[in-house]
Amino acid sequence: MDNHLNKKIPFTGNVTRDADEIRNYFGGSFDVISREILYGEIRIAVFMLDGMCDEIKITESVIKPLTDHDGKVNENGINEEIKTRLFKGVNMISVTDIADGARNIILGNLLIIADGEKEALAFPFQGFSKRAVTEPKSEQNERGSQEGFTDNFKDNATLLRRRLRTPELIIKQITLGKTSNTPVLICYMKDRVSQELLSSVKKRLDKTCLDAVLGSGYIRPFLDNRRPSFFTDTGITERPDTFSAKLLEGRIGIICDGTPFALIVPWLFIDYFHAVDDYLSSTYYALFMRILRIVCFIIAAILPGAFVAICLFHPEIMPADIMYGISAATGKTPFPIMIEALIIHFIYEIVREAGLRMPRSVGHAVSIVGALVIGDAAVTAGLIAAPMLIVVALTAISSSVIVKLHEPVAILRFGFIIIGGFTGLYGIMLGMGIMLIDICSVSPYGIPFSAPMSPFVLRAQTDALIRRSWSKVRDRKNLVGEMKF
Repeated sequence: MDNHLNKKIPFTGNVTRDADEIRNYFGGSFDVISREILYGEIRIAVFMLDGMCDEIKITESVIKPLTDHDGKVNENGINEEIKTRLFKGVNMISVTDIADGARNIILGNLLIIADGEKEALAFPFQGFSKRAVTEPKSEQNERGSQEGFTDNFKDNATLLRRRLRTPELIIKQITLGKTSNTPVLICYMKDRVSQELLSSVKKRLDKTCLDAVLGSGYIRPFLDNRRPSFFTDTGITERPDTFSAKLLEGRIGIICDGTPFALIVPWLFIDYFHAVDDYLSSTYYALFMRILRIVCFIIAAILPGAFVAICLFHPEIMPADIMYGISAATGKTPFPIMIEALIIHFIYEIVREAGLRMPRSVGHAVSIVGALVIGDAAVTAGLIAAPMLIVVALTAISSSVIVKLHEPVAILRFGFIIIGGFTGLYGIMLGMGIMLIDICSVSPYGIPFSAPMSPFVLRAQTDALIRRSWSKVRDRKNLVGEMKF
């Protein structure tokens, strides 16, 4: 199929020969529907994909006008007759070779080939079923919009246009995937984006030489930093309002057909701790919630390792009564405390993955079994110490606060447990230093991942850790392009 689509064969003007070439491209696929119509003395062939087009609209707008017409053709030819008198729509594409014609059929367009014409006409009559606009599932909010991106890129572009009603919003379409031919949208604000950033993103997308692009995750590695790092500087969102807000900061958004998750570049570390409700709440509460999310990140990544390090190397840090209770509880378990921490956190990841992948109708059973097995039964049987269970529970709850950071946090958590079990708090502090170096060293587009904190950009502090009141911010533009070294 891919070799055929790369082969340029011009239309000959013989409708029988051209129709046979179109059929050969699809190798006799059952869903390729064709019909021949006699328009006066001129033969016309119509092609469409079953399930991709709206047959009622095609019948009313194309088939019926062609069959009911008197068959008289003006001096400019049948194609001109169809363009000016028969078809009343706006979007119309003229194609000159068989490959482009087949590609338009794949996209859900109606293709019309007429005898004596060396070009075909393609009309957009897409009518395939698609998911309606629903509430985003991975980014819940209390007061914000309840609309989320869908799997259809045109619907997503509409949701974006409804929020940014300005001609400065540019949406360009490209096609990625040699076989899938997936439509991908590049979105940016013309008056705010850095041309250097835009050029770099386009070059990276041009290098996406994949056979198929079935989701935004396929192209994310090409946009991400090219050095090993725990963190990614390509953000993901399924909220049109979040996507629009990032475009207003001079960033670039990527919408891929077939997935409701859009990409944002560049994505900064501080963005992980921002939420939609921050901009709909009071200033002091938004500050409190952002600090809370940062604390949850530290707890989720470091607390298990720090607990193991304190129990093994630094018991004097804890009050004597608390440390005695911990020692008494851990002394009854068969595993060393570091092995116990690794096992219990590994089991937690299993339960989390099972709850995520299982059908919703039985998903609650995983939570019940997990609570019984990992909780009461394991402690009662003496397999797990109660203090360790408390640490795991606090870590799991903190991880749920920063869902977008779950991937790096899950790996860092195991790393800090091993470091704390062998080197104590000294190794934990060294690991935190390496993590900070990793955060500060990511800068693929010339914009530091740690900005606007490092380097410190005073202008951007209006919406970094502290969100200033809208009455004071007003028209100030915090453009990401201004945060370069």
